[in-house]
Amino acid sequence: MKITFLGGGNMAVALIGGLLKRGFKATDVQVVELSGEGRARLAADFGVRAIEAIDDAALACDVLVLAVKPQQLRAAVAPIAGRLDRQLVVSIAAGLRLADIGRWLGGHGKLVRCMPNTPALIGAGITGLFADASVDAAGRAAAEEVLAAVGSTVWVQDEAQIDGVTAISGSGPAYVFHFIECLQASGEALGFEADTARKLAIDTVLGAARLAAGSAESPAVLRERVTSKGGTTAAALASMAADGFPDVIRRAVVAAEARGRELGDELGRD
Repeated sequence: MKITFLGGGNMAVALIGGLLKRGFKATDVQVVELSGEGRARLAADFGVRAIEAIDDAALACDVLVLAVKPQQLRAAVAPIAGRLDRQLVVSIAAGLRLADIGRWLGGHGKLVRCMPNTPALIGAGITGLFADASVDAAGRAAAEEVLAAVGSTVWVQDEAQIDGVTAISGSGPAYVFHFIECLQASGEALGFEADTARKLAIDTVLGAARLAAGSAESPAVLRERVTSKGGTTAAALASMAADGFPDVIRRAVVAAEARGRELGDELGRD
């Protein structure tokens, strides 16, 4: 499978690195990147062909990954509008809907929309994917193979659900970082040094996530198992409940999903 990346930023770098670790040949990967420094880094780090503008060799690919910023995508794909045929186009541009991307590509329909998240930069991401009806099983498998290079994947049946994926896992790392931030600050307020409070907070979140990931039990059951009646954990959880913590999370996710829909409308305007 030959892959061309349109854009050589951090997510593209993570994907390329992951693909090469999985056995892909550098000669089967090309990158279109405007920055001369970026092209030099890509060539030096991965041995891939890195070019400033897309050419026929770059278009002779099986998969074209759109990895530029959403605000730049329309201009970035203008030179290839109407020039695509069999290529599977995989977009990781946040917010942009397939109908708009397909229109900008001159009516190309073989499209997959993806929403990765930032832990993909260390190979620990999760990506939600949605495929246009014209994408066959082989195309879906190809898209999944590319994104699985940086973590796990899930498919959704309705493109609108990508906004939900964005709200949960796309924006989710920021929620976790904020929780760690608050937990660390609480530790410092109890008198711990900042480094100690930070380690306590991060390692607790990391360990709990690993425990949840490796357990067949639900998070609710795991929570109940570590909550002794009348104990310290019960006191903390009761305080959270009194402050409406579950509703705070729900409202945050709903706000993110709504903003995702708004961005789709804004970014897709001609």
